[in-house]
Amino acid sequence: MPGSIGLRLYTLSQRRETGPETARPPRPEGRLAWLHAGGPPAGLQELARRLVEEDGIAVLLTGAAEAKADPGVILQPAPSETPTEALAFLDHWRPEIALISDGELRPVLLHTAAERGLPLLMADARAPHLLRDRDGWYPGLLRSTLGLFTQIITVDTAAAQRFRKAGALPSAVSVAGRMEERSAVLPCLEAERQALAQMLASRPRWLAAPLPEAEVETIVAAHRSAMGLAHRLLLIVMPERPEQAEPLARRLEAEGWSVALRTAEQEPEAETEIYVVDHPSELGLWYRLAPITFLGGSLSAGGALRNPLEPAAMGSAILHGPRPGPHGGVLGRLGAARAARAVASAGDLAEALGDLLSPDRAARLAQAAWLVASEGAEVTDTVLARVRQVLDGAG
Repeated sequence: MPGSIGLRLYTLSQRRETGPETARPPRPEGRLAWLHAGGPPAGLQELARRLVEEDGIAVLLTGAAEAKADPGVILQPAPSETPTEALAFLDHWRPEIALISDGELRPVLLHTAAERGLPLLMADARAPHLLRDRDGWYPGLLRSTLGLFTQIITVDTAAAQRFRKAGALPSAVSVAGRMEERSAVLPCLEAERQALAQMLASRPRWLAAPLPEAEVETIVAAHRSAMGLAHRLLLIVMPERPEQAEPLARRLEAEGWSVALRTAEQEPEAETEIYVVDHPSELGLWYRLAPITFLGGSLSAGGALRNPLEPAAMGSAILHGPRPGPHGGVLGRLGAARAARAVASAGDLAEALGDLLSPDRAARLAQAAWLVASEGAEVTDTVLARVRQVLDGAG
């Protein structure tokens, strides 16, 4: 493989990387685009969906083991960084374009692809880096690999500077922002929403969902405290599992609360203090009805049990504990935009809840959250347009 001294040294260092031969499904007929997730795959998944649905192009998505297998999208691991595996991968899939996200560089695979004339693009680019555990001295390797990309679309100006400094062609680097994630808008029955909204129109309310048993006491304590500020406040609570709804309702009633249980076809009447709902398929309904949502699982469990963008997309102000779980990146963006509030205890939660009972403050938080949830659509349009330009040129 021709290239820089650094590439030759890197290639030699990868020859010891051996593993079982990759089992690959048959290549679909027709055109195929290859997308590789060098970081979180959410933006690429939305891009892949649009390529499949709008352009009729099959998509191979690598490096995204946690991604959902959508129709028309083939999930595969990326090949090992050896010339043999790179050739086998490209011979089998024969993509017409490659788009890499984040900034992860696989020099052997990318140089092999470039030698075949495969157009290389990068989007959602944050910082160039080699694969993890590829330490070594490879002079000129980053520069020669970045030079293969005709377009590098970065998330911000600082990222663009990092790529230029590492050796990317200045003319190839542009700033666009972060690509759109899969829509977090959950459905609901509009007639039911309207009926419940009319029933609850004069009542302040908040939602805690899905709630692990370990967090029930904290949520109830915060609700009791906040009722001192708004005595008609309604807590809508969805336990972590549907079968926990009835036992939770009985427990709360035994503690003296006025409870309504949705599975028993009970409505949240004027005297109801806690409304226990049960099924995750109705979360879209409750997000729409609750001006404030607490992300269950973020206080004492392994992290938030639902994507924070779901309530954000519905205009619900977000409260969460210190444990983001798999949603750390999203909560970080929401926090930076002042679109969510973190709490560490029942006291913190009660204080934050009391603050957000002011409609103006809840609305500001919800508006900021909605902006974060809806950002990136124009960036995805830009990336998609550039992919289409390359494909039209290739085809």
